[in-house]
Amino acid sequence: MANIDVLDLGGKVVGSMELVDEVFGQSNEALLWEAVKHYRAAMRQGTAATKNRKLVSGSGKKLWKQKGTGRARIGSVRSPLWRHGGTVHGPQPRSYDYAFPRKKLLGALRSALATKLADGKLTVVESLELAEPKAKLYRGALNKLEAKRTTLLVENSNTLGQNLLLGARNLKGVELVLNNEVHPYDLLRYERAIFSRAAIEALQESLKKTASKRAKAEVA
Repeated sequence: MANIDVLDLGGKVVGSMELVDEVFGQSNEALLWEAVKHYRAAMRQGTAATKNRKLVSGSGKKLWKQKGTGRARIGSVRSPLWRHGGTVHGPQPRSYDYAFPRKKLLGALRSALATKLADGKLTVVESLELAEPKAKLYRGALNKLEAKRTTLLVENSNTLGQNLLLGARNLKGVELVLNNEVHPYDLLRYERAIFSRAAIEALQESLKKTASKRAKAEVA
């Protein structure tokens, strides 16, 4: 097991906590790639569209008779062979989302946490709450925690306060998510991840249970 310091929002060490190897011990880059690919595919709007011969403007009348003119036969001005004609096999609106196994997603989340820890970009604080819901105060606190660029704040759904919600929402490059909503893509997208102690404990316990069940299933 690895230990990590627990800080306050002033950057001072106020304690420590253990990180279990089942969650933070190993990173799987291939699994991370799959999780990011799935997330980005689900984000695609899928609105690209072309007009086929049914949708382009123009009469459907046959331009000249089939035989006897010496010219190539033609049925409609909307033919794909002609300029301004319809497009054949062009893209149509669709969803790019696809099913992704939950076990793979949780495995990717463990890998993302392990990668963040190994890179020294994971910070645990005792609490993310400040006395006042002011963006300036939160910006100063993040600077003291060496989170001067993009930052992901993760709070426990049971301890989320109004001050944090209001104080962090207008900070550029900062996103606030709950511990039961965090995605591997979020952890990789932002340079630094800052967890409240309650959030990292709840997430670690949840991921540890799923990792233990997977290990037992593999042994069986």
